[in-house]
Amino acid sequence: MSKPKVAFICVHNSCRSQIAEALGKKLAADIFESYSAGTETKPQINQDAVRLMKAVHGIDMEQEQYSKLLSELPAIDVVVTMGCNVQCPMLPCSHREDWGLDDPTGQPDEVFLDAIRRIEEKVLDLKARLEQR
Repeated sequence: MSKPKVAFICVHNSCRSQIAEALGKKLAADIFESYSAGTETKPQINQDAVRLMKAVHGIDMEQEQYSKLLSELPAIDVVVTMGCNVQCPMLPCSHREDWGLDDPTGQPDEVFLDAIRRIEEKVLDLKARLEQR
């Protein structure tokens, strides 16, 4: 059986969803495939997120990831929205959940590090739940 495809979604696909995609690939690749996308794109991934993910997890998000639109994704099984202050993008899927995370863009490093830690916890929790299926 193929692994479920998980899409981490936010509006710009430049920060939280990119962090979740990177951590999903690092921590849960044995259980699910990780993707991220948004309804709009940014020319580059948030540079604070890139810098801190490199420092904390040794992941260079710019090597394998870029800002993508929803239309660029394959068929998705699980949609995780990051916490949209506006209407969250809709994608067909068998399971949907919202992680309710505030966007750390423009905030001090501590706020980014807290967001990275919370995303890591949630990725590991999702991995554990999908292992049970």
